Amino acid sequence: MTTEIKVPPLPESVSDATLIAWHRKAGDEVSRDENLVDLETDKVVLEVPAPVGGILQEILIPDGTTVRAGDVLAILSEGKAGDGPARPAPAAPGANDADNDEEPEEATAAEDSRAAAHKLSPSVRRLLDEHDLDATIVTGSGKDGRITKADVMAYLKTHSDENVTPGDPAAEYSSAAGAAQVSRSEERVPMTRLRARIAERMVQAQHDAAMLTTFNEIDMTKVMSLRNRYKESFEKDHGVRLGFMSFFAKACVEALRKFPVVNASVEGNEIIYHNYFDIGIAVSSDRGLMVPVIRDVDQMSFAQIEAELAALGKKARDGTMSMEDLTGGTFTITNGGIFGSLMSTPILNPPQSGILGMHAIQDRPMAVDGEVIIRPMMYVALTYDHRIIDGREAVQFLVSIKQSLEDPGRLLLQL
Repeated sequence: MTTEIKVPPLPESVSDATLIAWHRKAGDEVSRDENLVDLETDKVVLEVPAPVGGILQEILIPDGTTVRAGDVLAILSEGKAGDGPARPAPAAPGANDADNDEEPEEATAAEDSRAAAHKLSPSVRRLLDEHDLDATIVTGSGKDGRITKADVMAYLKTHSDENVTPGDPAAEYSSAAGAAQVSRSEERVPMTRLRARIAERMVQAQHDAAMLTTFNEIDMTKVMSLRNRYKESFEKDHGVRLGFMSFFAKACVEALRKFPVVNASVEGNEIIYHNYFDIGIAVSSDRGLMVPVIRDVDQMSFAQIEAELAALGKKARDGTMSMEDLTGGTFTITNGGIFGSLMSTPILNPPQSGILGMHAIQDRPMAVDGEVIIRPMMYVALTYDHRIIDGREAVQFLVSIKQSLEDPGRLLLQL
């Protein structure tokens, strides 16, 4: 009996996908629910698992092909593999003991390899395929031994260094010469769908909106003091770390209440005012920039916001972000400070009308009550759509965020 492997239903508003890579080849034995192929849409990578165990009889669509929902990707023949991992046949009576010892080890290695491959994110799988590496030879540092991209890079570096004998001038010269040749090489690769979509939306934002950016600076002394005072008890009670993003999310909600036009969007000649607060948090992943959305932030506690941030961050790292995680959003926060950015002008995330940019915290001399005092300061930037938001509203919006963070008690009292 054969089974067709088809492209699953695609997320709403997504018409097609690109087949990134097959993880099995024709003739391979596969287990039920094992990921066979990755499909990339504009936003997420979809995994297509085997519905039953068996033999991958025929692959109909190669890597790099554009596919649509319902397209038949491959033919799976049910049979030898069954619904679970393959097991070695029992040894015949009188067989050599040495053979009996080797067969279970080989089967276990095969099972381990399949299990390890099933846990890999799409970016790690691609990296392993590019360098023809078996997942079982790389030690994972992630949760439950999961292999990360950094683990693969560290393995490649270590084994590359092992090929050069220390103190061997000829080998070192050869290695340096090889590196010089590599540095002069070029590689032409197509944009991923996500990168192409990001480029399209960034150009669209600059073309459609009248973007303007205003700046301010925030004295982070009280927020940092509050965080340092309670971070251990917070983590103990709630099981999640207390970061700065929850403070900024709450401060943004209060500012959006005061200036609802910053929480609005433009559709044709109409302004749509949103009476809810779905905040997008820009995160960087192996696949590029993503903006997952935390919904109804005004109804969430600090602990709930931090827990949701942690969950979304894990999805971004693992490549398991869903379309639902990325759709919607009425306002966005992006934090370039984690990469060391001191100041930047963020680009709007259409159709939103505002985006807040956080930056690195730096000790700077400040005039406080007639004295020069060193304070931890952060520059913040608000890029806004000047078609519907006036400069006065934009400046006062940032002032509201500054006031909330320099006096965190205001967040509790919603002032």
